[in-house]
Amino acid sequence: MKILYAVQGTGNGHLSRAMDVIPCLKQRAEVDILVSGIQADLHLPFEVKYRKHGLSFIFGKAGGVDLWKTFMSNKVREIVKEVNEVPIEQYDLVINDFEPVSAWACYLREHPCIGMSHQAAVLDTNSPKPDEVDMMGKFILKHYAPTNVSYGFHFQPYSKSIFTPVIRQQIRQQEVIDNGHYTVYLPAYDDARLFKSLLRFEHVQWDVFSKHNKVPFSLKNVNVQPINNEKFVRSMATCHGILCGAGFETPAEALYLNKKLMVIPMKNQYEQHLNAAALKQMGIPVIKNLKSKNDEAINTWISSDEVVKVNYPDCTQEIVDKILAAHS
Repeated sequence: MKILYAVQGTGNGHLSRAMDVIPCLKQRAEVDILVSGIQADLHLPFEVKYRKHGLSFIFGKAGGVDLWKTFMSNKVREIVKEVNEVPIEQYDLVINDFEPVSAWACYLREHPCIGMSHQAAVLDTNSPKPDEVDMMGKFILKHYAPTNVSYGFHFQPYSKSIFTPVIRQQIRQQEVIDNGHYTVYLPAYDDARLFKSLLRFEHVQWDVFSKHNKVPFSLKNVNVQPINNEKFVRSMATCHGILCGAGFETPAEALYLNKKLMVIPMKNQYEQHLNAAALKQMGIPVIKNLKSKNDEAINTWISSDEVVKVNYPDCTQEIVDKILAAHS
């Protein structure tokens, strides 16, 4: 059997999951890889046969998605060309992790496309939802990468088609200790805003990984360095707590590492607000932004040693086998 595995390359979460999913697929079939998107910092350790621009969301610097840059970076004519160029007829099965180019190619040519993503899980009717529904955000999630059948990953198995997170082997193999620092990954905030906020907590050593700076530097109790996968993973494994966006992979990895966690969902990113609703239900503190009015909540979190316990077994091969058995 020949499979096209298509992965969204906006952000690092999809690629993190792909690092474990791809070897499992290769155990059962011949696999080619397609990646689209321009915002990721991770690189897959596998040959990528197709690289596409796709539809990318551009991170802003004030806590959300930059809608104007997102609009300007996505050229309709180029995207249509990429959709028409994907040779999906060469594959028995297309497995899609929220990747729009191959998904729309399958949709337009009536070729089977199996969704295997976190987005499929947050849209499930059994998954937690925020109090306010973003109708445009919901519409985008439903139609961004259409599939025939979908399987999802979430913080909890809310239904039979939802599995617990795929935790990459690099995380599972870490020696977990507590060096006392706090790891920070908030790519939608620029360094100036992070400094302004974090310096207010003078008794905390902050280890910030920045998407907006290529040179490491420090100011008082805040250390900033460019995103580096190995250093970031080690920082998480040795920290006392993790402050990050309400994405999926980083919070899931923080929970797996048994670390204290606080999240800030990105503005204009409905998926993160769905994630935040699930995390809040589990007992994870959620704040809206880094404004001073949230300092009390941050201080309370810093002072607390409460950690949410989870069970995320290593069952990626079993999940892949189940999906392939159902759709081969």
